[in-house]
Amino acid sequence: MNNSYEQALENYIEATNSHHFANVKQLLHPNAVYWFTNKSCTTITEIQHYFENAWETIKEEVYEAKDVQWLVTNQDTATCLYTYCYSGYYEGEYVSGQGRATNIFVKNEQNEWKLIHEHLSS
Repeated sequence: MNNSYEQALENYIEATNSHHFANVKQLLHPNAVYWFTNKSCTTITEIQHYFENAWETIKEEVYEAKDVQWLVTNQDTATCLYTYCYSGYYEGEYVSGQGRATNIFVKNEQNEWKLIHEHLSS
């Protein structure tokens, strides 16, 4: 169980790097909405397809959150900004990049932190 919003973000990054959507899904709110540079995903199925396509496109991807700033936190919600960094192999060539991220976490009825929104832009 996530006991803090900071731990929730750490768990989310770890789950993303597992390259198994089942791990990511455990940390998502059922009404999660993702905004990517090229697409918005408003269902868990759409989010899953986006993740799985990214993992298929960038092999051995490593995702990181740097310079995390918690903008708003209280007992039920937490919003952070960070620089996301990725690296891996695209068509056999090593690639890396970064962009901006916003994540919003909320507590559910079981008192667990769940990601309800992510906005990534390059």
